[in-house]
Amino acid sequence: MPCGARRRNCASTSRPMGPDVPAASDGRQTVVIGDIHGCLDELQDLLAACSIDWTTDRVISVGDLVAKGPDSQGVVQLARELGIRAVLGNHDAKVLSVGPNAEETEGQSGHRRRHVAVARTLRPADWTYLNDLPLFLALPDLETIVVHAGLVAGVPLSEQSRDLLMNMRSITPTGQPSMKVEGGVPWASVWPGPAHVVFGHDATRGLQQHRFATGVDTGCVYGRKLTALCLPKPRLVSVPARRTYVEP
Repeated sequence: MPCGARRRNCASTSRPMGPDVPAASDGRQTVVIGDIHGCLDELQDLLAACSIDWTTDRVISVGDLVAKGPDSQGVVQLARELGIRAVLGNHDAKVLSVGPNAEETEGQSGHRRRHVAVARTLRPADWTYLNDLPLFLALPDLETIVVHAGLVAGVPLSEQSRDLLMNMRSITPTGQPSMKVEGGVPWASVWPGPAHVVFGHDATRGLQQHRFATGVDTGCVYGRKLTALCLPKPRLVSVPARRTYVEP
């Protein structure tokens, strides 16, 4: 049943972990876009800057399409209408958790009010799109994995923690995964490969370029840039934010 008004909570209890994504046609490019956070104008600017051929190219978002920025509904609508693939980000998951019938109540945290406000703008087709997002996408032709936040080395993809896939940032000195920036090194800096991972979620560190991982959250919603990694010949394309929408 599509996500609609009869469902209080659209968060799937059996979310797909990550299907293989067919290769881009005729050797054309794959474009992986960083955290958008409702920045529709910048998304359109970036798509234009990447010179995408929609008949052959493959476009993927690292998640967090929604929240914080000015037009979350517009971003989701554009993504689904253009056939942009995406993985589930932590803010996407939080919007799903409040559901389409969410209401603002006294005592709600600012974060929850923000997600409720987004939820109230979404249309049934938007709920379906978000609810179908996997936790990661595998691109076998490029030996690449797209995930929102991070992967734990040595753990099979099918056994990775949902919370860490959407929230991981660091590895502590004792080798434990952490959702914090402080007290550890970027998980991507010690990711052993051989698959290359493209991820977002870490606007504090910004663009990250490691041997086997590339982080493309460059803080567009905070007034910085929206960035894409274009493959198979790696190149970074960025566009400036139109303005600062929220403070970090």
